[in-house]
Amino acid sequence: MSIFQVDWSPKKMSNNSKVLALKYRPQVFRDLIGQDIIVETIEKSISQNKTPNAFLFTGIRGVGKTTIARILAKSLNCENSEKNNCLNNKCNNCDEISDSRHIDVLEMDAASKTGVDDVRDLIEFSRYGPTSSKFKIFIIDEVHMLSKQAFNALLKTLEEPPDYLKFIFATTEVNKIPVTVLSRCQRFDLSRIKSEELNEFLSKVAEMEKIGVNKDVLNLISKISEGSVRDALSLLDRISLTNSDNQKRTVSLESAQEIFGYFDKEFTISIIEKIFDGDENKTLDLYRQIYQKGIEPKIFLNSFLEIIYYLKNFNNLKRVSFSTDLTEDNFKKIKEISERLDANTLLLFWQFTIEIMDEINIVNDQNLSVEMFLIRLLYLKHNQIKTDDIAPIQNNKIEKKKVPVNQLKSSSQEKQNKILDEQKSINNIEIKSFKELIDICNLKKELELKYELETNVNLINFKNGYIEISFNENLKKDFVKILSSKLYEWTNTRWINSLSQNKGQVTIRKTSEVEKKNNLKDFERTETFNNIKNSFPDAELIDVKDNKDD
Repeated sequence: MSIFQVDWSPKKMSNNSKVLALKYRPQVFRDLIGQDIIVETIEKSISQNKTPNAFLFTGIRGVGKTTIARILAKSLNCENSEKNNCLNNKCNNCDEISDSRHIDVLEMDAASKTGVDDVRDLIEFSRYGPTSSKFKIFIIDEVHMLSKQAFNALLKTLEEPPDYLKFIFATTEVNKIPVTVLSRCQRFDLSRIKSEELNEFLSKVAEMEKIGVNKDVLNLISKISEGSVRDALSLLDRISLTNSDNQKRTVSLESAQEIFGYFDKEFTISIIEKIFDGDENKTLDLYRQIYQKGIEPKIFLNSFLEIIYYLKNFNNLKRVSFSTDLTEDNFKKIKEISERLDANTLLLFWQFTIEIMDEINIVNDQNLSVEMFLIRLLYLKHNQIKTDDIAPIQNNKIEKKKVPVNQLKSSSQEKQNKILDEQKSINNIEIKSFKELIDICNLKKELELKYELETNVNLINFKNGYIEISFNENLKKDFVKILSSKLYEWTNTRWINSLSQNKGQVTIRKTSEVEKKNNLKDFERTETFNNIKNSFPDAELIDVKDNKDD
């Protein structure tokens, strides 16, 4: 079941602005889309008088966190006590809260008021009961921006608030909120709006505003907005400018792509196909068509990476998991191309794409750099260069020639140069196996990373420049990021670290425990152990070590 019962009568919408995101901002619970369970839970808690003292709404930008906070404030203080906040005849409380002028409902933007003094003023204000309503309500947006001292000042009030006081927090980064604060809030995670619901909503708005758009354009808007209603309405606003002359014109998909600076993935797919066909002229011609449309090189490269990812992981992905802007024809072509490519080639292309994305940040003409990047890929494919053969051009660096200097160097200079050479060798390590990676972590004193690799990593595949592991619920969220950073630091090469749903090998820690257990059992069967046990009956075998190397 999905809630899509928006009352489209003009008086139910805020018409104080021509901006669609404000004009069609929900005013009551029934206007909300895509948050069915949350709405149902909140309405039941209000009707049963079981509302918590602190609410926390999380989710991406534009999904409705601040909006639902205001609706909740109106529901708590509504004079008519109606389920959906005065649908027909607004009470004074609901009217004033909608206009952000209610004396008992204070909205605070934590992005601009982050200090402890701001929170202390708020706490001081909370000591006094409500003036004209049932509850005094504080809505704090972007609450994660508060300082540590500000959170600490807020804790006592959150722990033992007066009955008349309610806190409503909203944030896009819940991980930055202290656990002590989270534990005192009832948390609601607002989900991204599904494409189908968002398309239906946008279609209704377009009809009301007489904006000519077809289904393909709506799909594109849903894709770009990534489930954000506000972003989607802003994009639709841009589309409406083409109909500003009041003529009923339907905006085509091509026109919408040009307006948004977006392009069809078919171009990227065709470019990759022509690269593997070895057709340089057609490859460059297709890219230049994209560039002439006003598409930035970085946007193209991100699209290039996306398609490479689809090609590499095609067999592990379902149709629904693919990008929503891929057509059925795009999907079929990706399948055809993936069947004639090997994994090593795709990994090599991925590595080169990552490198060029770093390079274009330091060049004047990004477009020429991308063209040279495509030519390099054509050259690699044409000459069938192996992964091991690209070391001289990794990271787009040219090794400087050593020029002999006919000059006597002091002992201190020689010592310094020796240290520098040692540092270079340390940061140019070749890691051939998973065991070597763990040994290097130990050598580099990266004990936390070593622990994760041994305890929480189920290895699937390990190659030079590529690691594939299975999902593990105990694995730290930033593990892949940290591992990638350290590998680049140690090897001077960008590695691909892939998380897979396939079952991996048993962890090293688990393997070691099993091996230790088996060694203990084997030793317990020996004559030596029996002799020790006879002499020391209370003795307990803890471990067995091989001392032949001592």
